[in-house]
Amino acid sequence: MPRSVLPPELPASAAPLRPSQLFMLFTQTSLLGFGGVLPWAYRFLVERRKVLSKLEFAELLAFAQIMPGPTICNLAVIVGHRNAGLIGGLMSLAGMVTAPLVIVITLGIAYRHYGNLAAVQQALSGMSAVAAGLVASMSLKMARDLPRQWKNALFAGLLFAGVGLMRWPLLAVIGVLMPVALIAFGRKAE
Repeated sequence: MPRSVLPPELPASAAPLRPSQLFMLFTQTSLLGFGGVLPWAYRFLVERRKVLSKLEFAELLAFAQIMPGPTICNLAVIVGHRNAGLIGGLMSLAGMVTAPLVIVITLGIAYRHYGNLAAVQQALSGMSAVAAGLVASMSLKMARDLPRQWKNALFAGLLFAGVGLMRWPLLAVIGVLMPVALIAFGRKAE
């Protein structure tokens, strides 16, 4: 019988977070995540607060990525709902978007006035490199925590080849690989 990929409840050792704690956790995460929030979400949810295990984070992230909308917002809603139901999901989402919304509107107004300055263009270029480094770092961390199986490497390689090398649409590649992966990983080795 296939095991459930997404655990329906928190581990017995983890105390659920209250809606206000979820709001603050995701507000803090969103405020630190300039250029990439997922590395910070991993740090707070797995390493510092231990809300999720490494495997749970990887599984929930994969689930959040196949849902429509921003992955980090989907992840926040899932984590919030698991901890405090509907209100927890809403508070996690509010924490994820409220402060960045105010900051982005303020920066947009400032960019309209100062965006053509060379110093601003150079700063934006440098931030792009930092963001790419953060995402690469988190990806390597997560890959290191996955079980060492040839199937993991095969599907990662096929996804990279399809999207990165052949430039096929991401949804098409996932649409083909996901059912095959579900079959390949759905059965426990006896």
